[in-house]
Amino acid sequence: MQGLQQQYVQPFRPHRHTSSRAAAVLVRCAAGSPTVVVTREHGKNGKLIKALSKHGIQCVELPLIEHAPGPDRDQLPGLLQAGAFDWVTCTSPESAAVFVEGWKAAGSPQVRVAVVGGGTGEVLAAAGVNPEFTATKALGKVMGSELPHVPGGSDVVLYPASVKASTDLQDSLAAAGFSVQRINTYNTVSGAALPRDPLARVDDSDSVCCGSLGPHLVAMSRWMNSRELAPAAAAGR
Repeated sequence: MQGLQQQYVQPFRPHRHTSSRAAAVLVRCAAGSPTVVVTREHGKNGKLIKALSKHGIQCVELPLIEHAPGPDRDQLPGLLQAGAFDWVTCTSPESAAVFVEGWKAAGSPQVRVAVVGGGTGEVLAAAGVNPEFTATKALGKVMGSELPHVPGGSDVVLYPASVKASTDLQDSLAAAGFSVQRINTYNTVSGAALPRDPLARVDDSDSVCCGSLGPHLVAMSRWMNSRELAPAAAAGR
């Protein structure tokens, strides 16, 4: 490509307890201001769009995923009311939002909550729930190995999770001597419908930024048959 420009962007420096999911985006563009397609659920791309715009990068919002209730979601309020656990663990902002919904439905009981990172904790704090533990590194296996036992407690951890979440956290907690009650409260699925306007602009974009594995795979499948693939930047591990 003639006149190729290259920009390397670290969108923001996370708080020391914040998950390191902020993508370091490598953008190559022919000329002018580069364009990046952001693919998280509608309304949840705001921080990344704001961070990229500070570097003169235009964004097209193309939601490739959405969140749906998991099979165990209705169990959450009753389990929170029963309180037969020492900790509730929240491992993402979405899991925190689902927890808050169930917590309010349960009458806002006193619970001890642990979070994997600062971004998750911010969602809880905004709803009036202050996390009592934050992992030093935003990984489930680290959180499980660091979570303190409550003196005289039951050593039971309630883990409201995504259907697609790995067993890293529960395995780590079990190895540390906890009993884990996992309930699958939400799921991440492909977006049901895509708006036409962003789709029309995607072919002219310089990069695709995916916030998680789900949209990453969807994005790749959508551009795999294109004559010229847009570089993809995935946030997270």
